[in-house]
Amino acid sequence: MAETLAQVIDKQEALDAASDVLQPAVTDLFKAGGEAGQSVKNFLHGTWLGHPLHPVLTDIPIGAWTTAIALDAMEAVSGREEFGSAADAAIAVGLVGALGAAATGITDWSDTNGRGRKVGLVHGLLNVGAATLYATSLVMRRGKARRVGVGLSMLGYLVSGASAYLGGHLVFEEKIGVDHTAGQQFPNEYVPVMADAELQENQLTRAKYGDVPILLVRRGGQIHALAETCSHLGGPLAEGELVGDSVRCPWHGSRFSLRDGTVIDGPSTHPQPCLETRIREGQIEVRLRREKLSAWDEIEGM
Repeated sequence: MAETLAQVIDKQEALDAASDVLQPAVTDLFKAGGEAGQSVKNFLHGTWLGHPLHPVLTDIPIGAWTTAIALDAMEAVSGREEFGSAADAAIAVGLVGALGAAATGITDWSDTNGRGRKVGLVHGLLNVGAATLYATSLVMRRGKARRVGVGLSMLGYLVSGASAYLGGHLVFEEKIGVDHTAGQQFPNEYVPVMADAELQENQLTRAKYGDVPILLVRRGGQIHALAETCSHLGGPLAEGELVGDSVRCPWHGSRFSLRDGTVIDGPSTHPQPCLETRIREGQIEVRLRREKLSAWDEIEGM
């Protein structure tokens, strides 16, 4: 069903037109803030968390509004008004959480493309609709139309459920928010990937270990090696930009340290796998960093 719904959404050309207006507006807003704007963008993406922040915050409205439904049911069965007051409070908490989820969600969405961008826009519009229904419900509940307010909150819950369904599709089918280097196999021991004479100074260069692309950069006499596939949406880092001791992805601007693969700027929240390098018999050899390998060995031994 999710795939069928996504295919229907993908055929709606009007969503592309709307996205073409909204995405640059969001991007320009952050750019206008300079370094401060980039810091806010990084925070909203969750680069500091090592995990997208948006799904963390979505639990707040979903949990609060689920609680509100249960409390409304308890009020209807028992007739005790305190359950209704608690339901109202839960709805208010959910609305506050929805603001945070919306801010992080639109930030993540601004760095998407293709079908994921269309599905993400519908996902966001449904969330706006759900929040509007809940806000109206809260006003009605505190006025003289409590029964109507309860009905609106139930409708809002259905809409938020539909939105959550699409949110799951974005993660599991469109791979939004997941690490696109996951599953790539890097050598545990040194293997040659390129002749030393072929690697130029300060030039982003793609090498291969089997079918896995590896980014090589010679800088200041030192050779750095990272996974060449951007962890955000799979962009080719070798076609990106060298910025000091970091590399910027050409697709959505994620920036990673050449020294250890850590995220400097989002939208990526996942670090790039980093490899050790050496030169032997005229060949550049690479292997997965020892501390990374040790971590994986420890996990596999549990």
